[in-house]
Amino acid sequence: MEPKGTILFSTVGRPYYGFDLFSVPLHQSSLRPERRLTDGISINFNGQFVDDSDTLVFISERDGSPRAYLARSGLPQPEMLPFVPQSLFHDRPILKNDTLYFISAHQQPDTNFKSWSALYSIPLHGKDKITRLTPCGSVDYSPSVSRSGKFVAVASYGSRSWGGEFRALSTDIVVFEASDPEKRLLLCEHGGWPSWSGDTVVYFHRQSNDGWWSIFKVDFPENLEISEFPILPIRVTPPGLHCSTPAATHDGNRIAVATRRRGNNFRHIELFDVETKEFHPVTEPLNPNFHHYNPFVSDDSHFLGYHRFRGRSTQGESKIPHLDPVISPLENLRMLRLNGSFPSFSPNRDLIALNLGFDGLQILKSDGSKRWTLIKDRTSFCNSWSPSEKNVVYTSIGPVFESAKATVQIARIKFNQSNLDDDHEDIPCEIKILTKEETGNNAFPSCSPDGKSLVFRSGRSGHKNLYILDAVDGEFDGGVRQLTAGPWIDTMPSWSPNGDLIAFSSNRHNPNNTEVFSIYVVKPDGSGLRRIHVAGPEGSDEVDKERINHVCFSGDGEWLLFTANLGGVTAEPVSFPNQFQPYGDLYVMKLDGSGLRRLTWSGFENGTPAWGAGDDVDISRLSLGRETGDELTGQFSEPLWISCDI
Repeated sequence: MEPKGTILFSTVGRPYYGFDLFSVPLHQSSLRPERRLTDGISINFNGQFVDDSDTLVFISERDGSPRAYLARSGLPQPEMLPFVPQSLFHDRPILKNDTLYFISAHQQPDTNFKSWSALYSIPLHGKDKITRLTPCGSVDYSPSVSRSGKFVAVASYGSRSWGGEFRALSTDIVVFEASDPEKRLLLCEHGGWPSWSGDTVVYFHRQSNDGWWSIFKVDFPENLEISEFPILPIRVTPPGLHCSTPAATHDGNRIAVATRRRGNNFRHIELFDVETKEFHPVTEPLNPNFHHYNPFVSDDSHFLGYHRFRGRSTQGESKIPHLDPVISPLENLRMLRLNGSFPSFSPNRDLIALNLGFDGLQILKSDGSKRWTLIKDRTSFCNSWSPSEKNVVYTSIGPVFESAKATVQIARIKFNQSNLDDDHEDIPCEIKILTKEETGNNAFPSCSPDGKSLVFRSGRSGHKNLYILDAVDGEFDGGVRQLTAGPWIDTMPSWSPNGDLIAFSSNRHNPNNTEVFSIYVVKPDGSGLRRIHVAGPEGSDEVDKERINHVCFSGDGEWLLFTANLGGVTAEPVSFPNQFQPYGDLYVMKLDGSGLRRLTWSGFENGTPAWGAGDDVDISRLSLGRETGDELTGQFSEPLWISCDI
């Protein structure tokens, strides 16, 4: 039977982006007037001008997945461009000589731990079909087309398996003629995000040996037959600041770059003069306290574009919906992005418990129309609604990502559902701590189907293992017993709806490596412990690369839902706001290890899912209007791994 039901999940930072595309003229030396190019619906990003500054192609998520759109002066709304129907990820569109180029991630590679991203093209007029330009088995990111349209450059991973890195991808700059994509040329090793200046120069970024992200340049030879490749590049921007995602003007004199400078927490767009070696600020005088991303330049070099948070005073969507529909690859499976994390359905599926930014505990109506607060100003995370009590939620209270001995406690939260009405925002509740303070880090509770017991992770022995305690009296009167033991990490348990199994993540197969986690199941009495191999057969190299977390069961107990690194990285992470694990995507698999399916594709980290059985949420009745949800303020972070303390 195919998986069905409703999946709720979180995406790091994504609800807060509010991206729109903007442009400024380059010919003015004074403060440049900024012009918004997109309409404030959903998020709009990664744009490119088409011939002039009044037309552009860009990516938008307004229809539930990233797809390419065209906006033009006079059009009442953006026009959706051709796309791959089975693809839930499109990126970096370019429209040149009536041909649309774009990245898609719909063709599964021949092995796990390889990105699905590849370059495709389609003529906008005629009956030609979409053509894959990336060789089968290879991975391409971040395309750029030369001014004439003759040449295409990509950041290519080639046919290698992903090495697990994401801060600086091990890509090379590869060039080919648009008319002959099979004849590929390794122009330069170690680089990403290429940008053509005319047809003769390629700029790109890389993290230099001194730690600074910098822009490099390669002159593209006129005579390919007598030239030696790869070519050693020339560093263009100096150390002392980070420069990334270049966009070269075709006059050959300037590069638009995104910069991070010491003493400034915001990413800004600057123009770098390649002759005078001087930087000229563009966005900081306009919006000093906004991040600006991924510049692009018009063909005539007169206009510069980029995307940023649209601002609170502009027209467009100004609210973050509590629940946001996302296209599902499976017909009977609904998917909703949650503004929050660690969702848990109530017994009759009309309510959802969640944590909003780890700040307390909230309750949300399952149609997204109303949210209440049970706990505020107190760090809480990972919730489990009692299957037998509609007014009881279990959560973890205390700091996140701490050591085994840090004080984190399991709490039983009891409240009166009659207070969940339109007149209340903060709901009185009774907080009962179930674990002793001196027992260290107790977190990730999951309630048994009969509501009598909790399984949770505890560091009381000095190692993070699993324990079971009484769901009402805790360990004070009801006692506690150890379920797993060993010098490794057992974490994030999930009790099956049938009550016969507990699934969890563990690195017990490689205890010295805290970067690898796999799925294990065990019976509540501690017997029957076994590993479920996801990435490959037992003993293979692939299974030891697994990083799998946030596992939970389907409503019938036949399927597992989890986050994993199996699909590598879908887009260059340096081009996005902070993502702790940009390779994190959702997958489902049968309990017997068969039927692996991928559910999400994005450059973001997706996680903390919950799986509701049956038709839990009627998407047609969701409250998605501008009046429901939190204020969109653009509060998100730059990648924490881009530091100016070098």
